[in-house]
Amino acid sequence: MLHFRLSTTLLLAATCSLMTAEKAITCGGDGNVQRLSCDTGVISVQTALYGRSDTVTCSEGRPPAQLANTQCSLAGTVDVLKNRCDGKRQCELNINVFTTDPCYGIYKYLETTYTCLPALHIDACEGSLAQLQCDQGQVIFVYGADYGRRDQTTCIYQRPPNQVQNIYCSSPTPKVADSCNGKNSCTIAASNSVFGDPCVGTYKYLDVAYTCDYPGTDLLP
Repeated sequence: MLHFRLSTTLLLAATCSLMTAEKAITCGGDGNVQRLSCDTGVISVQTALYGRSDTVTCSEGRPPAQLANTQCSLAGTVDVLKNRCDGKRQCELNINVFTTDPCYGIYKYLETTYTCLPALHIDACEGSLAQLQCDQGQVIFVYGADYGRRDQTTCIYQRPPNQVQNIYCSSPTPKVADSCNGKNSCTIAASNSVFGDPCVGTYKYLDVAYTCDYPGTDLLP
């Protein structure tokens, strides 16, 4: 069980230094992957476009006909990026997830803007408890939570290799936010009975990113 606390003063100071917007552009093509990352804090997707909004971006070597439509965007793109990436320190998204073509014959790209928000992190190994805690007078706001496995370094103590090999086993879950938002402290079990089993045979963990703030701020419902 891990338990971290960060003072409001440090959070406010970190916010000022981390709120610069970042932009990622990934040209279309099979297997192309967009990578978002934060050196400190967690990802908060602001905007996302899959399509084309100008004739310059990702235009090298393309005939004019493939660049002509600059009013091309796939509805719901920002929701896809938010569901995949919000609350994570790093996020990769294969451009092939967009199976709908918003403008046939046009060469498209994925353009995402995001900020890095200060956050507290908890990794609770499967079978243990995640304890979220804020200072007195403050309450929890969960940025994001995933249950599964994304690396071969977290929660590996005394685990055989075959239980930690699958690093593509992770699914976002709203259950932590539903249970903990607005509370001063919260305990939730990292278990299949709570979150289901996204990969049978893999030893999993619950990864939670959250912040503490005073009730009534813009972060909190």
